[in-house]
Amino acid sequence: MTTQNYAIEADFIVIGAGSAGCAVAARLSEDAATRVLLLEAGGDDHNRWIHIPLGFGKTFADPSVNWCYETEPDPGAADRRVYWPRGKVLGGSSSINGMVYIRGQAEDFDHWRQLGNTGWSFDDVLPYFKRAEHQTRGGDEFHGTGGPLCVSDVPEHHPICEAFIDAAVALGFPRNDDFNGARQDGVGYHQTTTRNGRRCSTAVGYLRPAMQRRNLQVVTEALSDKILFEDRRAVGVSFRRNGRQYEARASREIILCGGAVNSPQLLMLSGIGPQEHLSALGVPVTQHLPGVGQSLQDHYSAPLKLRCRVPITVNDVMLSNAKKLRVGLEYYLLRKGPLAMCTSPAALFARTRPELASPDVKLSIQPFSADRPQDGLHPWSGFSMIVYQLRPDSRGQITLKSADPADAPAVYPNYLTAETDQQTIVVGLKLCRQLLAQPALAQFAESEYLPGAAVRSDDELLDFARRRGGTVYHPTSTCKMGVDPMAVVDPELRVRGITGLRVADASVMPTVVSGNTNAAAIMIGERCADLVRQELRMAA
Repeated sequence: MTTQNYAIEADFIVIGAGSAGCAVAARLSEDAATRVLLLEAGGDDHNRWIHIPLGFGKTFADPSVNWCYETEPDPGAADRRVYWPRGKVLGGSSSINGMVYIRGQAEDFDHWRQLGNTGWSFDDVLPYFKRAEHQTRGGDEFHGTGGPLCVSDVPEHHPICEAFIDAAVALGFPRNDDFNGARQDGVGYHQTTTRNGRRCSTAVGYLRPAMQRRNLQVVTEALSDKILFEDRRAVGVSFRRNGRQYEARASREIILCGGAVNSPQLLMLSGIGPQEHLSALGVPVTQHLPGVGQSLQDHYSAPLKLRCRVPITVNDVMLSNAKKLRVGLEYYLLRKGPLAMCTSPAALFARTRPELASPDVKLSIQPFSADRPQDGLHPWSGFSMIVYQLRPDSRGQITLKSADPADAPAVYPNYLTAETDQQTIVVGLKLCRQLLAQPALAQFAESEYLPGAAVRSDDELLDFARRRGGTVYHPTSTCKMGVDPMAVVDPELRVRGITGLRVADASVMPTVVSGNTNAAAIMIGERCADLVRQELRMAA
């Protein structure tokens, strides 16, 4: 490849136009005197299925917008390779995710603060959640309006979701119409990152308006090779685009927003990481940081697949050309119907043990069923439930396979290695069955396709979870924030031992939040932009 200097030097280079990166770039570019360059390895978000909520099934395994990663064979998942979709497009994973808006529990962020991360308690981060949000219900103590990210209610209440809620209430769980309010406990409908029946990714909410500014330049199809240093200061980025090698220079800072997979990968490719690992691959070591790629956490789920007595599921729509035509027209004319549906319209947050201070499992209901999303829906009327532990104790790691940036890194999630994780997922599966036994849901459940009635004992349920479970697509903590020896960034998100370089995405979470990770990743982007601006003001 030929190398040439990139034409424009920027004040700030943001690497990765995902959930956090779009927020960082948009906020920094609000200052007209600041030049911001945003590099994204993927392309534009022109794929129509990105913007149709139910279209996540079409992008789930589409390499044009998705990295389509796989883990290494994992003993905790019956030695299977577990598929890890990650967004490779403007908006990152916010362009291909299930659009569920969950922040996590207040206790999650207070725990971050207890670990030494000053400025990250719930009271500290709530203003950033509110700043990011345009809550269609209106603002209140917990919610904001006027922000870039539209957060709206599920537009239609499916009979199976209604039955799920009724079944949970019958078991004594409280109804909760705002999982992001005063408490997370209970059952109810999610809110979603949609606006008027269309996905509101960070590319839509943050980046599109910001791209009207002359001081923001967005370069797509730009695969970053490595961060460039002078002594221990980050000064630029080397990247590939259309078969050519380029360099971009940053006069102030570089902010890495590649996510829990690509941020540690690029740090290691740039010589920041475990010295022994980098040296073995021939990567010159810039800074020995043993925590890079370590501390990996992810939510691992186990499913129940049910045959439905009544032909009211999304499967039934897809089995009929006439129904597909009807729902297509309904969506394009009214922005309603099945095509406007998120992955899991309703959920239950519950405790598996009475002594717990807050919920430790989440159960979600989906009015459709499939063996795997990339395989298409079952050819019969079906619906699904999944359960996952909110705060897993198991830890994994991400390492380089080679020094070639085009090679995917090696992912070792180590699912269900901790005994608590094993016990929790078994109790969660039993709770799913308790819900299905309630009259409200029993009227719809004809039979249990998976795991099936023959799977009863704790050992059998755990074995099923290992063989048929999978990720809920929430990897975090591979560049974790903290003050301990395994921390990669400090509470200001600065990479330890390096100046001019921060990381801002889900990889910096000290522990995974209790729920979906997209909202918290966006909050991290918002807070990072504020930290950068505060430092600029202090230096002025």
